[in-house]
Amino acid sequence: MSNALRPYLSAVRSTLTAALTLENFGSQVVERHNVPEVEARTSNEVLLTALTITRSEQERVLIEPSVNSIRLSIKIKQADDIERILCHKFTRFMTQRAEGFIILRRKPIPGYDISFLITNSHTETMLKHKLVDFIIQFMEEVDKEISEMKLSLNARARITAESYLSTFC
Repeated sequence: MSNALRPYLSAVRSTLTAALTLENFGSQVVERHNVPEVEARTSNEVLLTALTITRSEQERVLIEPSVNSIRLSIKIKQADDIERILCHKFTRFMTQRAEGFIILRRKPIPGYDISFLITNSHTETMLKHKLVDFIIQFMEEVDKEISEMKLSLNARARITAESYLSTFC
């Protein structure tokens, strides 16, 4: 992890760890239903204050906690059009395989690139610190992966341009 990224990720880690105090909480509207309150938004008193952790104008995390669930939305840094396209393709690839990631949402919150939904049942079956580690590792790796894809794309474009232009010289 780079030194520039360390304070941002440690702030996300500590905030997410503190917010992961979830409990089983039945719906106040429908008997015997237990839905993620952060998604349903049926009762304002069970929703907690949403937190935004910002590294730059293009990179931020929104943590929306409630009594029985947390929605975590990530805006991935996109400096130019190539990174925007690569980020869109990457997040689309991930969301199409959301069942394999269990906590990944199929559709992100507007204004964000990817979202996770962690419910009380996830924290009961999985270790909380491992969930936080997964989110932090995902945030580290996605930026690195998009940078590597951009370098690979530029290298392939340069080779293609050189071979195309060599036919005319």
